[in-house]
Amino acid sequence: MRRKKKMRTSSFNGRANGKGAEIRLAQISSAIDAALMKYLSGSGRYPAVIYKAMRYSVFAGGKRLRPALLLLSARACGLAFKDAMPLACSVEMIHTYSLIHDDLPAMDDDDMRRGKPTSHRKFGEAIAILAGDALLNMAFETALLCRRNKKLGQENVLEAISGLAKASGASGMIGGQVLDITSENKKIGKTALLKLHEKKTGALIKASVVCGALLSGAKPEVVKSLAEYGEKAGLAFQIADDILDVTGDEKEMGKKVNKDASLFKATYPSIYGIKRSVETAEKLAAGACAALDGINGDTSLLRGIARFIVTRTH
Repeated sequence: MRRKKKMRTSSFNGRANGKGAEIRLAQISSAIDAALMKYLSGSGRYPAVIYKAMRYSVFAGGKRLRPALLLLSARACGLAFKDAMPLACSVEMIHTYSLIHDDLPAMDDDDMRRGKPTSHRKFGEAIAILAGDALLNMAFETALLCRRNKKLGQENVLEAISGLAKASGASGMIGGQVLDITSENKKIGKTALLKLHEKKTGALIKASVVCGALLSGAKPEVVKSLAEYGEKAGLAFQIADDILDVTGDEKEMGKKVNKDASLFKATYPSIYGIKRSVETAEKLAAGACAALDGINGDTSLLRGIARFIVTRTH
């Protein structure tokens, strides 16, 4: 009887692994939600409306992918979830603030987000802008709570927060949003499209993975491997988003589809076509998994998330 060939650890098993990762990601999300509620509880705070608006968008049903990646990266480097949780929550606050501002009439002008009215539709533009601003400030207030944790090296904490600030600023996510806006109604090349995606979506996803490692005091070679994973996973995520904007179900997505085409935005499908875009995303997911091969810690769910990124339907 022939023995079955053992699968390499860097491989992943189609939709099965993606689905399994989605289930485990949902479990981690519950812990993240509990921590976020603690930080965002508006009990006794004034003015109450700003905390209500902040919670409305934070708890609108996100996957918590970015904070989960930070927690899992930290765990792979030997740090417990609870010790990395403040920094993980700060990443989600930054991500949510960016979505609130993205949806504004001056930006993408979206009425729905995750199946619910967007913040400016619910609270008005002024409160939505201020809710985004408040979340950005609270993100760093929350991240700095890590300095109280005696298990964490102070230099590691500051290096991780500094990396997060850079990734979410003008040279990272905001820079990508600028490129996204200025490229509307224009034909841009493949290099410009790659840079746009790497900054707008990829920068914060990569930073989530890297900052978990930095907070843990991981060795430079481990940080480098996780950075490669984050870079490839981040780009795969945005390509998958581009594909879903064309092929996704509006009800399942919780927002309008074909929005990119209506705004004449440059995307992977518009430049490469759907088939090649799918192939590129798959290749990036595989490359992300391969980047983890030299890490001794538990990277099983990081691998599963890489697969989930390209097999998700919303």
